[in-house]
Amino acid sequence: MPTLGNLSVGTAILAALSTVSTIAAEPAFRTKVALGEAMFFDMELSKNRSQACASCHQPEYGFADGRGAVSVGDDGISLGDRNAPTASYAAFSPRFHQREDGAWVGGQFLDGREPDLAGQAGGPPLNPVEMGMPDKASVVMRLQENPDYVMSMRVLFSDDIFDDTDRAFAAMTESIAAFERTDFFTPFDSKYDRFLRGEVALTPQEDLGRLLFFSEQFTNCNQCHQLNASPVSRSETFTNYEYHNIGVPVNVAVRSENGLGADHVDRGLLDNPAVDDPSEAGKFKVPTLRNVAVTGPYMHNGVFSDLRTVVLFYNKYNSKAAKRQINPETGQLWALPEVDGTLSMEQLTHGPALEDDRIDALVAFLKTLTDARYEDFLED
Repeated sequence: MPTLGNLSVGTAILAALSTVSTIAAEPAFRTKVALGEAMFFDMELSKNRSQACASCHQPEYGFADGRGAVSVGDDGISLGDRNAPTASYAAFSPRFHQREDGAWVGGQFLDGREPDLAGQAGGPPLNPVEMGMPDKASVVMRLQENPDYVMSMRVLFSDDIFDDTDRAFAAMTESIAAFERTDFFTPFDSKYDRFLRGEVALTPQEDLGRLLFFSEQFTNCNQCHQLNASPVSRSETFTNYEYHNIGVPVNVAVRSENGLGADHVDRGLLDNPAVDDPSEAGKFKVPTLRNVAVTGPYMHNGVFSDLRTVVLFYNKYNSKAAKRQINPETGQLWALPEVDGTLSMEQLTHGPALEDDRIDALVAFLKTLTDARYEDFLED
């Protein structure tokens, strides 16, 4: 038999074929993170193949929905009733649980109805006004249309992963959650972070806002929007993940379009299947303030358009001035809470009323919590 160096030609051919076979067997996505990233942006996983996770959690808009107060569904018609919360820094939310003092903490979605990121990732595909898939089996069938998904899931999970619909669906949500835990969602590189590292200085206005934010005398912001005991923690997410009713009014414009009608009441935490105490009605999870300047509109229903309006809304609880009882976006009195009787008045009524310079300082500080890649979006 002819030889090629020290190998016979036959042996060389077999070795080459083996190499080709090995290359062909390599999965397209070698990690759960890479697989989850592909799925996060994949519109094929919605009923009409027109919507992905990234449609409502757009990376270019701070992982919120830049299209309006509430998101449009995969059918192009359906509208939700709640503003899509940012997915940035969502990985830091603890699992949904009840503390010893009775307070509910953590979880995903605005009412905590899913305990963790994987649970959250499984919600939108099956929501009829979001991605619209009828059931888990339909989602798994879409996954199997993609040969790269099939090979990768068999390698990363198990060869028989598609023998069980629930296991295959869970593998998808686990992969998306793995992607959402990466630095892509949690860079900690805002001006505030750079200030803590001594790389930049805050302006006098921003620094005043910082002092006011963390003050226990002049504001109460940090009682709900501070996780770590130290105000200079480098892993601060600016939420304690608790649930509060702050008196947000109905978004009348949204209700007039989404078909829920004037009689519908969003009960917030009380709509979580794990919660049955009426005193929890109207409470929503305290959101992170990271990227807050670029993830409007604001509140759980997107009722306010401007970040300064949000600060003024809180300030109205501490001010007796007539002008502070006017919503600057409507020119009318602040509308009544959608759910009354369960407001967190201890947190809302604290400190003196703020004058315009201090309101502006707080807004300036909140803008420093913007990740570096969005800083060009900030208005002066």
